[in-house]
Amino acid sequence: MARQQERARRTRAAIIRSAAVEFGKSGYAAASLNRILEGSRATKGAMYFHFDSKEDLARAVLETAVERYRASAERWLARADLGPLDTLHGMVDEIALRLEHDIIVQAEYRLIIEPDFYRDVQAGGGRILGRATRVLVVRAIEHGQLRLDADPDRFTRTLTAALAGQRYMVDLAAGSVDLRSRFREALEVVIESMATPEWTEKFRVNGWRATARLEELGLVL
Repeated sequence: MARQQERARRTRAAIIRSAAVEFGKSGYAAASLNRILEGSRATKGAMYFHFDSKEDLARAVLETAVERYRASAERWLARADLGPLDTLHGMVDEIALRLEHDIIVQAEYRLIIEPDFYRDVQAGGGRILGRATRVLVVRAIEHGQLRLDADPDRFTRTLTAALAGQRYMVDLAAGSVDLRSRFREALEVVIESMATPEWTEKFRVNGWRATARLEELGLVL
């Protein structure tokens, strides 16, 4: 029984991974179930055992991406060895790295800009990133890194919009732009508008203390 359950789990994971590749490349409407099956090496019966339809499969990809955003946010929020703004930089850097290399997160970005999935934006990875950002901004104010009059909601809105814009601009540049550097630039501009002089002075000397590393992300489904 345990072996059968593990085989079923692996089959489902393979189908989701193949679907993410197809959705990321072709979009939702043009995605081919046959190509998804070919990529997963699963049978049609196996696919319909796990998923009722192409929409059901797309939502499984979205849910998997949300799980990765949530795990990333929780891991960074739990870091006790870093100040709030270094933690924020590490988290933002990881999201950029995932958008460059994680096919599940790439597929989520492609799916939520399609009309069939507009409503999923409010429950997607961006929402999780926004909530975690606000928590870290509040901590940064308490730790004297951001000014007491800094508005956590304004900071979060501005940063999340800037990151989304940078992601869109990278697409227009056809991959010739480093997304991680663009995300870092957007973060620094927002922080500099609200940072305390003491934090700014230290940052100019020390720079960022935390970055994401590809080998630490465990990019398997």
